[in-house]
Amino acid sequence: MKLFLDSAITEEIAHALEVWDMDGLTTNPRHVMVSGKAFRTVIAEIAELVKGTDKPVSVEVNPHLTDCKAIVEQGRELAAISENFVIKVGACEGGFHAIRELTKEGIRTNATLIMTVAQAWHAARAGATFISPFLGWKDQYGDNPDTLIIEVRSMLDNFGYPSEIIAAAVRNHRQIGDVAVAGAHCITAGAAVYQDSFKNPYTTFGEGVFQGAWDKTPES
Repeated sequence: MKLFLDSAITEEIAHALEVWDMDGLTTNPRHVMVSGKAFRTVIAEIAELVKGTDKPVSVEVNPHLTDCKAIVEQGRELAAISENFVIKVGACEGGFHAIRELTKEGIRTNATLIMTVAQAWHAARAGATFISPFLGWKDQYGDNPDTLIIEVRSMLDNFGYPSEIIAAAVRNHRQIGDVAVAGAHCITAGAAVYQDSFKNPYTTFGEGVFQGAWDKTPES
């Protein structure tokens, strides 16, 4: 399973690329807002960080756009900025149409805000490179997300669609393991989630036991 960082903070991204060897990046308008920088500035900085690599970077079109032609126009513009950029398009009728048109032009896409297998199916039929089911948001509002990745993966495999699943809106280290077992091709999570996943209280306990033993044992 590929690990993507969900962020638009360039310092955070640089650390994750160097230390964690992230396989790719995802951004969204909220992450860009949190960065405190202008949209064009942020994506230019991110493009520079991944230049010369094959790491995909999902960059979202204006989320107000629902018309196919408008989405395609901005998608072309963003794709021209960096060969790493994958155009992120919201799940809607116009969005799926735009994904189909961008795919015909050889532009990679990421269908985002996928909440159902039906939406994932529309995205796959349209030729989306990536499909992003949102787990945390469903869970937050009382809709059990546990089977969504399994069902989307089953649909893709049943009909031979080449789209890859990016498990998105992952909120904790347990979900990282869950989506890996469920068959997600990729996961995207924030830096804090990954940092937490490196640790476990039992590991910390064990380290303390071994450190104590080490300190009481002569080296020679």
